[in-house]
Amino acid sequence: LKYHSGNPVISNFERVSKPGRRIFSSAGSLPKINNGLGIAIVSTPKGVMTDIDARKQKVGGEIICKVF
Repeated sequence: LKYHSGNPVISNFERVSKPGRRIFSSAGSLPKINNGLGIAIVSTPKGVMTDIDARKQKVGGEIICKVF
């Protein structure tokens, strides 16, 4: 882990898609995690990437998790 001023940088890690319930999103409706401070990991046809990269490349996919 990475620490900043004695506190861990990653404070929250939430799994979104589960084997029984897959969550898909288009490029335009990808969620912004904590107003852009966090990231979402997205599995797209072009590979696994962050939500920011997916928006830039205009591809959607399955939202795997949220990291803040």
